[in-house]
Amino acid sequence: MNPKVLLTSKEIDIILHRLACQLIENHLDFSNTVLIGIQPRGKYLAKRIKTILEKEYNVSDVTLGYLDITFFRDDFRRNQKPLEANKTEIDFLVEDKKIVFIDDVLYTGRSIRAALTAIQSFGRPSEIELLVLIDRRFSRHLPIQPDYRGRQVDAFDQESVRVHWSEDGKDDCIFLEESNN
Repeated sequence: MNPKVLLTSKEIDIILHRLACQLIENHLDFSNTVLIGIQPRGKYLAKRIKTILEKEYNVSDVTLGYLDITFFRDDFRRNQKPLEANKTEIDFLVEDKKIVFIDDVLYTGRSIRAALTAIQSFGRPSEIELLVLIDRRFSRHLPIQPDYRGRQVDAFDQESVRVHWSEDGKDDCIFLEESNN
């Protein structure tokens, strides 16, 4: 099966602006809200959202961090190849803050479960929300749903959603393709 384009660069940009507006509606000045990109792929999306909030909507001082969940995953010992951890960059307090986890694709929910466990190492947030660009709604293994979603996608288990970012040297685009499993 040839990859099917789910979202073009222009569509991604429109969705990112919509997601930023939804965050503003719910968090206003962001004085008690922090954005946390889930490593590795949520980092690009979180940076983009922060940039849009600050430059397009004049929201000042948006706090942004990145959370590595590698060793909090329930399947990290099951992989055949060694895992490469990413860097956690949280240089602020999360105690009593509203946290918005940001990731590119919500699939089984296991990454988000790992993020919920990992963030406890940094304190106890008052509230946690989830923002995803793509929600594969029929693939959940855990009862986790996003608070903010860019696009809902129905895909079979043998299909994968690939998000390409310009930060990776590719054009922004999202594809649905046959998995290599």
